[in-house]
Amino acid sequence: MKYDKPIRRIAIVGTGVIGASWAAQYLARGFDVVATDPGPDSEAKLRKYVDDAWGALTAIGLVQGASRERLGFTTDMAQALSQADLVQENGPERPDFKMELFADMDAATPPDSLIASSSSGITPSVMQSRCLHPERILVGHPFNPPHLIPLVEVVGGTATSPEALQQAMAFYASIGKKPILLRKEMPGHVANRLQLALYREVLYLVEQDVLSVADADAAVSWGPGLRWALMGPNLQFHVSGGAGGIHHFLEGVFEGLLPVFKTLGDPTITQELKSRIAESVLREAGSRSIEQLTNAENEQLVALLKLRA
Repeated sequence: MKYDKPIRRIAIVGTGVIGASWAAQYLARGFDVVATDPGPDSEAKLRKYVDDAWGALTAIGLVQGASRERLGFTTDMAQALSQADLVQENGPERPDFKMELFADMDAATPPDSLIASSSSGITPSVMQSRCLHPERILVGHPFNPPHLIPLVEVVGGTATSPEALQQAMAFYASIGKKPILLRKEMPGHVANRLQLALYREVLYLVEQDVLSVADADAAVSWGPGLRWALMGPNLQFHVSGGAGGIHHFLEGVFEGLLPVFKTLGDPTITQELKSRIAESVLREAGSRSIEQLTNAENEQLVALLKLRA
């Protein structure tokens, strides 16, 4: 089946933090959005999240026709999906739950519509395994919060059609996201694996008492993190190579760093290490609440996005 019909109506399944953020993003881009979640007070929590996010979205720039009034809500999932052109699923991260949920969504959604999961780790082949139309099932994994972070990882399963992947890539790009296509499935996709690779070394350095948790955070955010916000590590090393670019870097500086590869750590994740990390993070946060930290981060993200634009 061809997947090329215009996407105008979007269904959000699951309205926790990720689902609510997606809803805000789609509303800001001028879509009709209908959300569904069986949880208590889900609609009230969703609408509050959208209201709170609207200021940042306005600062970034709303499209003509964007309105919070275009948000609908129902606890009846089949009703929410019955006319959806795209479904963005945000349910619990359990393979058994996902397989059953996707079978139900597949049955309730028009067969020429896309069904994308925000799953951060479960592969699409698992989620599509019980579907009658597995060819339109894929992962569209965002980074939190989706209404601000542009990255979307698009991943197909063994039965996903190339046309569905192509439409998903084009759609996400059309709403201002930065989609990347994974050529094969990997647990955790890509960006989380990169994050975990870095965090693994952070934990090792803390475990070995090389530095404090706060200094580890400073080493990342005030060093390479500033550059990574502007360009990825490969392009950054091209710049670091000077006039010779990436070739000079790989044959020169990189060769000198190769011995460091052999010293990268494999920390033992004990309860003592977890407690040490947690206590240190709380000291670093100080009197700032989670909400205050999140709001400050979001304000700076908006400024950075404007700078990059």
